Amino acid sequence: MSEPNARLQWRVVDMVTAAILGVACGIIFLVWNQVGGAAYTVVDALTPGVGGLVAGIWYLGGVLGGLVIRKPGAALFVEVLAALISTAFGSQWAISTIYSGIAQGLGAELVFLILAYRRFSLPVGVLSGIGAGLGAWVFEGFYGNFAKGLTYNVIYLGAQIVTGAVLAGLVGWLLVRGLAQTGALDRFAAGREIRGRV
Repeated sequence: MSEPNARLQWRVVDMVTAAILGVACGIIFLVWNQVGGAAYTVVDALTPGVGGLVAGIWYLGGVLGGLVIRKPGAALFVEVLAALISTAFGSQWAISTIYSGIAQGLGAELVFLILAYRRFSLPVGVLSGIGAGLGAWVFEGFYGNFAKGLTYNVIYLGAQIVTGAVLAGLVGWLLVRGLAQTGALDRFAAGREIRGRV
C-alpha cells in the first residue's frame, strides 16, 4: 500500500474519536438549539436574514471532524452524527435537522477534499466553516428560504459566510488547538503539530 493511501485510511482510533466528537457536538447543538434558536428569532426580527449570524455553532462538527481526523468523510460523519444526536433528543426542527447536517457536513467536507486532505491551517478551518454555511444556505433555500425573496437571501447568505467563518471556522480551529495542548490529540497529526512533536 502506498504512503498517500495509507495516510487517508481510517484507523480504529479515528473512528472512535470521530464518534466522540460527533456526540460532543450533538450535546453542544442541543444547548444551542435553545440559546441560538432564541437569539435567531430576536436578531432576525430586527433585520430578516441577519439571524443567520448565530448559526455557526451548528457547523462545528464538520470543522472539528476535518481538522482533527484529517481523513475523507470525517467532516461529514461528525456533522451528521451531531445532527442525529440533536434530533434524537428533541431538536425543534425534527427530521430537517438531519438533512441540514448532511448539507453542512458536505459543505465542510468539500473544502478538505479540494485541498486533498493535506492542509489544516486556520484559513482552511475558516473556509470549511464557510463551506458548511454555504451548504446550510443551499439546503434552507430549497427548504423554503428562496421563496422569501432576493434581499432576504442575499442578507442570509452574507450572514452564513460570516458565522461559518467565525463561529465554526475560527472557534473550531481554536478548540482543536486547546484540545491539542492538553495532549488529548497526541495520536493525531493535529495534536503532534501543535505540541511540536513529530
